[in-house]
Amino acid sequence: MEKEQLHYLEQLSELYPTISKASAEIINLQAIMSLPKGTEHFLSDIHGEYEAFSHVLRNGSGAVRKKIDDVFGHTLSSQDKASLATLIYYPKEKMELVKRTEKDMENWYKITLYRLIEVCKTVSSKYTRSKVRKALPEDYAYIIEELVTEKPEVLNKEAYYEAIVNTIVELGRSEEYIVVLSGLIQQLAVDHLHILGDIYDRGAGSHLIMDRLCSYHSLDIQWGNHDIIWMGAAAGQMACVATVIRNSIRYGNLDLLEEGYGINMVPLATFAISAYADDPCERFVFKSAPSGTNNMENDMVKKMHKAIAIIRFKLEGQLILKWPEYGLSNRLLLNNIDYEKGIVTIDGTEYKMMDTNLPTVDREHPYELTEEEQEVMIRLCSSFLHCEKLQRHVQLLLKKGSMYRVYNGNLLYHGCVPMNEDGSFAKVNIYGKEYSGKALFDVLESYVRKAFFASDPKEKEKGADLIWYIWTAPNSPLYGRAKMATFERYFLEEEELKLEPKNAYYTLIDNPDVADKILAEFGLSGNRVHIINGHVPVHRMRGESPVKANGKVIIIDGGFSKTYRNRTGIAGYTLVFNSYGLTLTAHEPFESFETAIREEVDIVSKREAVEYMDKRILVGDTDSGKKMRARIEDIKLLIQAYQSGEIAEYEKWR
Repeated sequence: MEKEQLHYLEQLSELYPTISKASAEIINLQAIMSLPKGTEHFLSDIHGEYEAFSHVLRNGSGAVRKKIDDVFGHTLSSQDKASLATLIYYPKEKMELVKRTEKDMENWYKITLYRLIEVCKTVSSKYTRSKVRKALPEDYAYIIEELVTEKPEVLNKEAYYEAIVNTIVELGRSEEYIVVLSGLIQQLAVDHLHILGDIYDRGAGSHLIMDRLCSYHSLDIQWGNHDIIWMGAAAGQMACVATVIRNSIRYGNLDLLEEGYGINMVPLATFAISAYADDPCERFVFKSAPSGTNNMENDMVKKMHKAIAIIRFKLEGQLILKWPEYGLSNRLLLNNIDYEKGIVTIDGTEYKMMDTNLPTVDREHPYELTEEEQEVMIRLCSSFLHCEKLQRHVQLLLKKGSMYRVYNGNLLYHGCVPMNEDGSFAKVNIYGKEYSGKALFDVLESYVRKAFFASDPKEKEKGADLIWYIWTAPNSPLYGRAKMATFERYFLEEEELKLEPKNAYYTLIDNPDVADKILAEFGLSGNRVHIINGHVPVHRMRGESPVKANGKVIIIDGGFSKTYRNRTGIAGYTLVFNSYGLTLTAHEPFESFETAIREEVDIVSKREAVEYMDKRILVGDTDSGKKMRARIEDIKLLIQAYQSGEIAEYEKWR
């Protein structure tokens, strides 16, 4: 046996010190591989819509209701099933409503516990006892394990379970067990969650979504362009900070900054009121006005909006001049303004500006911040850098997140793989070297991590600056448009200038050969592999399908964000991949928690089978199964080493 292999087996022997323990682990792994694979749940482009996100998370895009149907079939009415589902989603809130009208709560508790136990038995059937036990709070684990585990040694099972349930009710612990059982069902109904980017911006609940994800049992995140800009802000990159603030104001979400993350906006407000005192800032309106905002607040926030937008243009210009290899010189527009004529020159053509009141822009040095602007940005950056909650959320994005992920035969990313019109991968200059395809994703991710972890200040700075590039650049995999037309939308009337043409990827991706080329670039091939991504909403109202390239590509951005719904016609797509295949769900708008609980109304969803398997997928067929098989082979070698005497069993000489 080679020295390196022997050294590895000696380390492995610390985990399995005897032949009997090594053999037991092989038997355990073989048994696990024979179980059905766990359910994967895919969500994308949540954009701060916390209530809809939370509900979809609770119901597993219909996975929980399907388990209820599987368990009870026609033995329960549709109304009873809806009531049970609502209880599982919102156990505490639903029980409070029930107690107002139910006369015999003791009987209700018993019936409900029995029903929850039956659903638990079904959802836990494809997991080991150990995994189910780990999903339970310690104080409840033993009793619930007794309730949901079949016990062949018990002759009178009904009496056994009835005794446990009766005792729970008699001791007044029913509600605690109902809450724990409901949580267990939610958790076991979905084994792993994939978030395909854009948790942040537009909606007001991004911080609540991140709080929820921090406690989620198993997930990964593919960064979206709206996530990456918040990561840049958390790293203290000034252009990213200005962009995050501008986006929040634009979508009427100052509460997210001030209350969600405790970012002090007074410095910006004070500066804006002074710098734009007599300016109505009519071009700087809300994309979606916040409710309960009076005219005086609107006037102040519009001034803040204009102030931070101009600061953003200056800071972006500084980055473009600092890093010419970014290839964004065509977005240097402040120096193309003729204030006397009231025009700006873009690509050689002059356009009339709708607002030329830019009192903080130095005509000779248009990208320099004034002293007041510099002071505002220093204070704002400090607030982002020292916000404990934001830093904790960004640490989750770094720990669980990445530019892309390959998982159980699916390639996951948020936006696109930048391509040329001829179908070749676009070559992108990153600090003097060209990258394309998978290598582009990898180098961009490495620089994102450098922004937070590099010990070299220069590399850290390059990483932070590149985060802004990833947010806005035409050949960024997370953006994938020819330009970000923010300047044009504020200052120009011509609608054609406000268009942001998509990368060729979005035209080419419907071609199965192109999809195969991308999959092969990331190491995937065969008939059961897919690209799953979001970023660009699927316009269902126009007849656009989320399934492309003969089923090889699935786009799951259907418009969680309210601002998209008049274009998409739905409130988001989600995807479920269980042991039977892939199911795509189109969701109707979610009204509110209160309506869902009171009226027992679930999100109205249309489920469409994307791909059913001819045989049930087992754990052994997954990426985890491949690792288990490799582990088994290693343990077999360890047993051989024990038997040959090359390694001594610990218990024989201890």
